[in-house]
Amino acid sequence: ASAAGVFVANCPGRNAAAVAELTWGLILACDRRIPDQVIDGRQGTWNKAEYAAAEGLKERYLGIIGMGTIGQAVARRGLAFGMDVVAWSPSLDRERAEELGVRRAGSAYEVAAQSDVISLHVAATDDTHHLVDKGFLEVVKPGSIIVNTTRGSVVDEEALAAAVREKDLRVGLDVYESEPAGGTGDIDRPILSVPGVYGTHHVGASTNQAQEAIALEAARVVEEFQSHGVPPNCVNREKRSTARALLTVRHFNRPGVLARVFRVLGEAGINVEEMDNMLYEGAHAASARIQLERAPSSAEMDELKVASEHIITLELIELDEPH
Repeated sequence: ASAAGVFVANCPGRNAAAVAELTWGLILACDRRIPDQVIDGRQGTWNKAEYAAAEGLKERYLGIIGMGTIGQAVARRGLAFGMDVVAWSPSLDRERAEELGVRRAGSAYEVAAQSDVISLHVAATDDTHHLVDKGFLEVVKPGSIIVNTTRGSVVDEEALAAAVREKDLRVGLDVYESEPAGGTGDIDRPILSVPGVYGTHHVGASTNQAQEAIALEAARVVEEFQSHGVPPNCVNREKRSTARALLTVRHFNRPGVLARVFRVLGEAGINVEEMDNMLYEGAHAASARIQLERAPSSAEMDELKVASEHIITLELIELDEPH
């Protein structure tokens, strides 16, 4: 899409509440073994003596790995449950952690070592592939709860299954390393048969509220693009410009001024990387900031200065490196 000059936008945060709600459903299910109790009840088995043994969540440590919109929503609910929240995210600094009412950990492993409940909310990248692996699980407290409602690739399921058995962990999973592509089908994940593992069907964002919110935001993105030419939430804009020079052209607001500037640049073989044109109050004059792939030579600058009688001033800044 980027190579074809097509904008790509998303709808960030619109499903955060839905995912946070399922996350907490899984946390509570793990702590109180709700699915097991339902199964026993349906089979006519009463086992209050077994299921009355639950740790509870108040004043225990909730660890959150990834503090984007969803992670923050999970944290707020954890605080409401009376839990102490410790969090790690590459972008989370101490000041922001204090604003959110959480304690900042220095690493994902630090979260794992300190927490009674661990909830994963990171993007699927090369850096997060199998973030929860054998090494991570070695520092997890015995009897802890781990919940993954983010992406299946974040967890090494084989290592997790072994840790569940060895350390008496309880696990809530909504996503898997491999799962059916459609709405129905067969799933063959050995971890789902491990006692203490509770799995849902990748439905974290699947509430009517979330789907409506996403639809409304998608419509807003299209409407904004139609009205202003740039979509909100654009995800494929170049983050680091390749420009090596900034040419500022202050000019009277007349037709054709910038066209003549671009003609000179084009004939010189200088590509325009990005630009903006700001009008001064009254719209009599404007200032165009043109980012170039290279600085014009002295002779090319002389030609630019006389490209139009409506140019007021030219200013060239050579950039040390792309920005």
